Amino acid sequence: MTTQPQKKRRKPGFIDVLAQLGPQYLPFADVATKDLPWGRLFRLSLFQISVGLAMVLLNGTLNRVMIVELGVPSWIVALMVSLPLLFAPFRALIGFKSDTRRSALGWRRVPYIWYGTMLQFGGFSIMPFALMVMTGNFHGPAWVGEAGAALAFLLVGAGLHTTQTAGLALATDLAPEDKRPRVVAFMYVMLLVGMVGSSLLYGQLLQEFSEGRLIEMIQGAALATMILNSVALWKQEARNRDRMPSNEPSPSFRESWRKFAEGGRAARLLVVIGCGTAAFSMQDILLEPYGGQVLGLSVGATTALTALMSAGSLVGYWFAARRVGRGSDPHKIAAYGLIVGIVAFAAVVISSPVDSPSVFRIGTALIGFGSGLFAVCTLTAAMALAREGESGLALGAWGAVQATAAGIAIAFGGAVRDLFSGLTSQGAFGSALSDVATAYDVVYVIEIVLLFVTLAAIGPLVRAAKEARKQSSIKFGLAEFPG
Repeated sequence: MTTQPQKKRRKPGFIDVLAQLGPQYLPFADVATKDLPWGRLFRLSLFQISVGLAMVLLNGTLNRVMIVELGVPSWIVALMVSLPLLFAPFRALIGFKSDTRRSALGWRRVPYIWYGTMLQFGGFSIMPFALMVMTGNFHGPAWVGEAGAALAFLLVGAGLHTTQTAGLALATDLAPEDKRPRVVAFMYVMLLVGMVGSSLLYGQLLQEFSEGRLIEMIQGAALATMILNSVALWKQEARNRDRMPSNEPSPSFRESWRKFAEGGRAARLLVVIGCGTAAFSMQDILLEPYGGQVLGLSVGATTALTALMSAGSLVGYWFAARRVGRGSDPHKIAAYGLIVGIVAFAAVVISSPVDSPSVFRIGTALIGFGSGLFAVCTLTAAMALAREGESGLALGAWGAVQATAAGIAIAFGGAVRDLFSGLTSQGAFGSALSDVATAYDVVYVIEIVLLFVTLAAIGPLVRAAKEARKQSSIKFGLAEFPG
């Protein structure tokens, strides 16, 4: 009798260990479904990476390159960077149009994502040459370059707003209702991945700056946008004969908006989104200078703050998706994000008198965590207000308020800091407040006040119990905030 040789037992690999952990320990492991598997969801999320690389290029890389390397006046750079913001208020209209679009191919979202892609591609295509003409390095009058650069920035801004609005609406259409909070959070994660990854890539490509390298990089961004969005769109939205052109009158934007805003909940939520976003965004361009000027951190240490805040945001996205996915009220979790933000900004203010970079870093991480909770939960709450098939209008309204509030807040925060910096240097507030930290602290205190205002606005929307949610409230305060 011969004995068969025993098979050698394979050592468990990394994937096996992950599989044994279970979905509860792996962020977004349970976001996929039978109808929306992981591969399809990941492919769809690629449009967020294209949006992220466009945002970093417009607001970060080109901002510095135009001022330092190309010698463009700061006021022109500020004007160019603010141009994409002009298109943000139209996101609600874009979302509505994608809800009600009738096309021969039976698609609603795909045409608008494609329109946005072409706008981004067109803007990136003319941008580098317009910049060269504007700086006088190519033949042609400077005003032609300025007009071309303005058009390029406007096209890219319009494209990324259109792509993101329709793309998020498509993700909402495809995801089951119980998985939508996780899908929203995952889309945010991919946006963050696109922003962080592209910033590192741009930094490597421009280590040795040249005009030719800048042209190649921007053209590469145009090509990457086209490829990423084309792959993201492939076989995502099913064709529907009911969406083909017909003689039936289409609903008007005004009527759809009136129905969306019925009862006052939508208007209150938009106030919450605007105030909260402004409160979290005002410090965006001040955090790293604060670390350098006030606490004496090195350039490397202040650069690491962005990664620290991003890590906090990632944890916030995951925690928000987990709690809302288990049935928690998104308004309540968003309110907790506001409270975390208050603690975070207080820590940043305290870090100066106690001269503690550690307290400052803790505050930075908490800013990311609180803003992550707030963003995911308010977007989920906006989606919940949408009627069946009209998620585009809700997502567009959220995006319009969020983008506009963030842009205005960033500009306001910089202006307030500059104003009070000049006043303190002249001794307008006495010797006790002549420190360089005073101008920054004024901005952080304004943000704390705005967070308290947002808490007051979100109070009536918070559901402490199922019965409390059914009751309508006309008070604008903290009466219904959970104790």
